[in-house]
Amino acid sequence: MKAIRFHEFGDAGVLKAEEAPTPTIGPGDVLIQVKAAALNHLDLWVRSGSREKNIPLPHIPGSDGSGIVAEVDSAAGHIKAGDKVLISPGISCGHCAFCLGGKDNLCRHYHVLGTQEDGTYAEFVRAPAINVVPIPEGLDFVQAAAVPLVFLTAWHMLVTLTKVQAGETVLIHGAGSGVGSAAIQIAKLMGAQVITTAGTDEKLKKAQQLGADEVINYKVSEFSEEVKRITNKRGVDVVFEHTGGEVFEKSINVLTKGGRLVTCGATSAYTANLDLRFIYAKHLTIFGSFMGTKQELIEVLKFFKSGVGNRRLAPVIDTILPLEKASEAHRRMEERRNFGKIVLTI
Repeated sequence: MKAIRFHEFGDAGVLKAEEAPTPTIGPGDVLIQVKAAALNHLDLWVRSGSREKNIPLPHIPGSDGSGIVAEVDSAAGHIKAGDKVLISPGISCGHCAFCLGGKDNLCRHYHVLGTQEDGTYAEFVRAPAINVVPIPEGLDFVQAAAVPLVFLTAWHMLVTLTKVQAGETVLIHGAGSGVGSAAIQIAKLMGAQVITTAGTDEKLKKAQQLGADEVINYKVSEFSEEVKRITNKRGVDVVFEHTGGEVFEKSINVLTKGGRLVTCGATSAYTANLDLRFIYAKHLTIFGSFMGTKQELIEVLKFFKSGVGNRRLAPVIDTILPLEKASEAHRRMEERRNFGKIVLTI
């Protein structure tokens, strides 16, 4: 089969289009003929080796994907060949207390597809049948591939953990990222007022089209000062954070009393300095978040179904490229030129 693989860790140039063995399925697995694979920042970390260097090489990256079921193990009764599906990218053991309790993202064996086994940058991918979900009516393969990881992550952060309420004010960093563009929509779905940041005016205009109420160009203005101005020094109820470093530090200071900060990543820096006096004096809560549960993905997918007044969330597609241009796609993401998802078609 055609695939994108890397034989050594490095920059985008290590990604090579080549022939690779077609996966064989095991008990409870399905084989999916991939039609579209969406990029995530995680793909960059996997390729560079900055996240994990114990990956067997050569390796096929990619966590998000959609396609057609080509082969089904006999133990996967709810899925049949020919089904149009998307992949829930979080893989767990399925039998521990967390998995059986519906909190599979807390499983000690939990990981994301494409980090420990071959991923979706290929004509075929193997996945557990329990990770395969029918594509909601009204979404094509490209749109379906752009949904799972970022909308699941944002839903878990805003709905499950911080429990955003109507009328609250939410600061969402990185409007142009896949998870940022998803978070804007989900926060508005919950009835919140949204303040968001981005590094260009073009991205901020697109964020407003998604529903953002106030926008801040962080390259022109200090976001913390702008938040204080916008909220008349009150601060925000929730900060949606995935940058780390100085952004994390300053975000603590813009929370109102009883505020919550939730973080799912650190794309700029892994460390941050905190003045603990702000935490306890203002009754602040800090949530760490990694992906979400399969149940939550099923829940968020309900808002993508077509129908009058029913479809209230939409995947944000920045660029569509053929599989062979995976290196170009990675560079575009690394240079932060995208607004929303970059998708590879197979």
